[in-house]
Amino acid sequence: MTSTSPTQSQATRPVVRLKRLDERAVLPKYHSDLAAGLDLSACLPRGDAPEKLTIQPGHIAKVPLGFACAIPPGYEGQVRPRSGLSTKHGITVPNAPGTVDADYRGEMFVALINLGQEPFTIEHEMRIAQLVIAPVAHAIIEETDTLDETNRGSGGFGSTGL
Repeated sequence: MTSTSPTQSQATRPVVRLKRLDERAVLPKYHSDLAAGLDLSACLPRGDAPEKLTIQPGHIAKVPLGFACAIPPGYEGQVRPRSGLSTKHGITVPNAPGTVDADYRGEMFVALINLGQEPFTIEHEMRIAQLVIAPVAHAIIEETDTLDETNRGSGGFGSTGL
């Protein structure tokens, strides 16, 4: 894989710093030149039994990743499901996309929910989600007595069709 994508120079790419908290952690990485997301891998605690975690149907598990990160100001990390796990097994992120704020410095975790019909077992180092680094803007909030008119108006959920 090349060090820069064809659409973005090295100078314009944000730098995300990673701190390994467990020597067995797999640090996030892109798995293709134009991948939008960095793959996130489970870093399950050591124990007497094999390092596995089973999520029962309808249950949520908080899966440790074994590292902390520093996302630069003006960016966020969006934690998203892996398409294969969600379409084949019903394993997804319940708050998708989950947000990692630029000022968070604790261990990274991924909340996963099993929407499938069968228990699903996560093994140590399994790729379980992806992290997209995206720009964010802090809006200026102004209170007002009136809002500008639009064609849509107050039409809410489903008002623009299916």
